Amino acid sequence: MSTMKQRNQQTGSALVYSTEAGGRMCPDCGEPVAQCRCKELKARVPATDGIVRVSHETKGRKGKGVTVIKGVALNAEALTALGKQLKTACGSGGTVKDGVIEIQGDHRETVIAALVKQGHTVKRAGG
Repeated sequence: MSTMKQRNQQTGSALVYSTEAGGRMCPDCGEPVAQCRCKELKARVPATDGIVRVSHETKGRKGKGVTVIKGVALNAEALTALGKQLKTACGSGGTVKDGVIEIQGDHRETVIAALVKQGHTVKRAGG
């Protein structure tokens, strides 16, 4: 099956249904839906060193600054909820993508205070 998945990546197409494999195929892993383990893998907490790093970045954002929070050891759903809490505390917008929380503007002190209050070990990264 892995050979089939590689071939799909090369051509840009994906297998949707297979009579041999028993029906519908998972779009993420390429396995039959009955054998798919994508939800298990997404639910796992990423391995971190236990320190949450808070920094301010402008790179790739046309000069607009964002507060970036990395290293939070939570699953995707809990990370989204934490992102919402922090955005509310800062009174600003933002996003959660790829295990990183981004909040629009420079809110490092507010974010650090909120995370310490929740019991996280926090370091201020960058300048």
